[in-house]
Amino acid sequence: MIMDDINKRMKENNYILSTEQLTDIGISKTTLTNYVRDGLLERCGHGFYTVPDAIEDDMYLLMLRSKHIIFSHETALFLNGLSERTPFIHAVTIPSTAAIPPTVKEQCKCYYVKTELHKMGLIEKKTTFGNTVRCYDPERTICDILRNRSRMDEETVIAAIKHYGDYKNKNLQKIAEYAEKLRVSKQVKGYMEVLL
Repeated sequence: MIMDDINKRMKENNYILSTEQLTDIGISKTTLTNYVRDGLLERCGHGFYTVPDAIEDDMYLLMLRSKHIIFSHETALFLNGLSERTPFIHAVTIPSTAAIPPTVKEQCKCYYVKTELHKMGLIEKKTTFGNTVRCYDPERTICDILRNRSRMDEETVIAAIKHYGDYKNKNLQKIAEYAEKLRVSKQVKGYMEVLL
């Protein structure tokens, strides 16, 4: 039965499949529409499907919808273990020359950066659901938070700096390099002198 193939594939892909992946296993778009109508599959985003009762990994889904998305700020703090709080709205950084779908924009707090700075500090982390997503490393995240301080909650900024001060794998040389490129050297230096 075709549903067995779908369930097997869903399991292998953490319960999210794209229209393309479903058509690859022989499901026509008409059949797909019927499966959704009959409650066998659920649409969990534009061009993505899951099975009923599956818990959605909203971070992973957002990332799948745009190759430009890199999780940053509060979301990167959470992914890097520098915050216990899961953000209500995910923060993403995209290059200033790129566009993301309006439906994705509505779901995120978007920050724009020059293309040459976009991938600086890019790493991959696992979400709580075990999916791998793109985000910034702790050093880039701290620089971004200080750079966009006016758009951030003061409590989040102070907590982030304190957590970074306690972070055993901090890289002071790297944070200094990033700070210079992102033009926040003065702010980073001020905080680091207080912390260390």
